[in-house]
Amino acid sequence: MFLKKVLYYINPLNLFKKEEGAELNLRMMHGINKISFLMFLLCLIYLIFRWTS
Repeated sequence: MFLKKVLYYINPLNLFKKEEGAELNLRMMHGINKISFLMFLLCLIYLIFRWTS
């Protein structure tokens, strides 16, 4: 289940996809969570790259 959610967040097609039945505040919260998760993954990749080189 966790891996399925991570793959959903990584998919760029789902980043700004409208969620049906969700009000504006909930959609904004989910959008911010997706952006912060992607930033975390990018920073993690950057730190691993710097550590190995």
